[in-house]
Amino acid sequence: MFALIAALLFVLALIFQIAGVAVGSVVTVTTLVLAGLALVALHLLGVGAGWTFKR
Repeated sequence: MFALIAALLFVLALIFQIAGVAVGSVVTVTTLVLAGLALVALHLLGVGAGWTFKR
């Protein structure tokens, strides 16, 4: 789950970088990349590995 969110953040950061967009002074390309890296680190640590979706 964290890896999927991280991938979405990386894609969003790429789009922002290509378009030259910055949403305010807080959400920048660097912020999105660092958040994505933090989520990848959590995924590699195994955080949330026991989560299951009930149907």
